[in-house]
Amino acid sequence: MDRPDLPLNALRVFEVATRQGSFTKAAIELRVTQAAVSHQIARLEDLLGVTLFLRTSQGLLPTDEGRLLFPVLEHGFDAMARALDGLGGRRNIEVLKVGVNTTFALGWLMPRLAAFRQAHPEIEIRISTNNNRVEILREGLDMAIRFGTGGWSGHEAIGLMDTPLSPLCAPELATRLLHPADLGQMTLLRSYRSAEWPGWFEAAGTSCPPVSGPVLDSSIALAELAASGAGAALLPVSMFDHYITQGRLVQPFGITVSAGRYYLAWPSDRPITRAMSTFSRWLSGQSPEETGPYSA
Repeated sequence: MDRPDLPLNALRVFEVATRQGSFTKAAIELRVTQAAVSHQIARLEDLLGVTLFLRTSQGLLPTDEGRLLFPVLEHGFDAMARALDGLGGRRNIEVLKVGVNTTFALGWLMPRLAAFRQAHPEIEIRISTNNNRVEILREGLDMAIRFGTGGWSGHEAIGLMDTPLSPLCAPELATRLLHPADLGQMTLLRSYRSAEWPGWFEAAGTSCPPVSGPVLDSSIALAELAASGAGAALLPVSMFDHYITQGRLVQPFGITVSAGRYYLAWPSDRPITRAMSTFSRWLSGQSPEETGPYSA
């Protein structure tokens, strides 16, 4: 049976609503009412004979059918925009939207990004920073740089680099630290990964003291708090070289422990664009410890 012609406007509304994760936000972007967005989605679902969204306590989530349709439409609309730009005499720019862990963005990526832009002026990188909690599809991203152990369900991932953790503190506090056990005399600032400090003390060959310092979900915030003299923070040293060079932080011990790696990840069902491939190759070439794809 022939499928009825699908209205382009309804397809566009679906693409925006999926990317925004909200009918309200979609209405704002499209400059229409929320009722108009709901009407277009209902019309599209009726024509396709499937449900495209689930309304949950976490918000608007695409169904399996919606997840299948979204990347095709997203890249289709992007391709149309590039073609129209070409007809208008404008340079054909491909936009790549990348979510980046804030620590990696400030400590490694941003100082190198100018070199990528110079080498690839045909690709516009749009960076969105986060504290490692990112939903690529829902946030309208193409790829994301995340910290962890890899193996994210439904995603491909390329390992970029390991960034071992070591205690960092203000110079005035470091003068009190002769042995790893001396850290028990000061506040130990914590991330939401509770096993990090016990893991470091185990690597140092000494027992872990009670850890009761503030819990923060940002390494940048931990570094700033440590630099202010509030305590010692367990941080990826290579991401905070500039703090050490500036004399704001000191690494009192050379002992390190690995808690994960940085990965470049993208949805397994997303078609690989030229920009995604180019950025992936460049990033892997810049990284000292490239590994092969990891899928789950």
